[in-house]
Amino acid sequence: MAIAFLNGDYLPLEEARISPMDRGFLFGDGIYEVIPSYGGRLVGFDRHKDRLCEGLGAIGLSMPFSPKKLHEILTNLLNQNSALNSEGNLGLYLQITRGEQPQRNHRFPDTVTHTSFAFPFSIPAPKTGDPEQSETFRVITRRDLRWSRCHIKSVSLLGNVLHMMEGVAQSCEEILLFNDNDELTEASTSNVFIVKDGEIYTPPLDHQKLGGITRNMLIDILRDHGTVPCHEMAVSREQVATADEVWLSSSTKELSPVTEIDGCKVGSGEPGPVWSMAQSLLNLHRFDY
Repeated sequence: MAIAFLNGDYLPLEEARISPMDRGFLFGDGIYEVIPSYGGRLVGFDRHKDRLCEGLGAIGLSMPFSPKKLHEILTNLLNQNSALNSEGNLGLYLQITRGEQPQRNHRFPDTVTHTSFAFPFSIPAPKTGDPEQSETFRVITRRDLRWSRCHIKSVSLLGNVLHMMEGVAQSCEEILLFNDNDELTEASTSNVFIVKDGEIYTPPLDHQKLGGITRNMLIDILRDHGTVPCHEMAVSREQVATADEVWLSSSTKELSPVTEIDGCKVGSGEPGPVWSMAQSLLNLHRFDY
């Protein structure tokens, strides 16, 4: 039985309740994070905390916890939910909304009563970089039809959900999105990297993309420890179609090779050597960044 956190209390997840007048429920008025942990150790806590604070600030909300208190809450959740995964591999979903107001109104309320909610879920063991143990993805491509503030990690994810379901309808696990200039933005739940001629490329961050923690961590690790150049630059649809390797990155996927795009093989159709190197480095240094 999972134990959740709700507004200062720890309780069984199935007993957690919020008001239907909560602005997170009515308007998607909130910010969330998903923080992985392996062996009971949080990955990238400071990065997730900083992005959470930035997202809250972007929608005019304050952070209701000090960094120390937030770390304490998440650590308590890990400790109270150790039975969910025998190896201590848990993801923590954390959501903070503007809270309840007496009447439905688009305008922000004069007084904010944050709703703070977190719950754990089991995640797979970290990837090692072994192609034999890798989860691979088939994807399709579509025009990016989400809103123009994708850099904010809002709980308003309907655009992402609808894109994901386009992939599901085509028996695929993800979807790569392109803007009106046919430049890669991201996937419905992930950032994207490609490899061409031994070098790594990923789109630069702007309002069209979320600054993924795994993405940003990997770039820092590659620049400090890798032997392959990593470039942040615009990536065209043609470059994606002719790439030697394509990967997805997220906190729960880590780095996942894409082996098929729109029914066509990517490279050899198997996880590539640059992916293996990058995932091995991430595995080695994930707690250092």
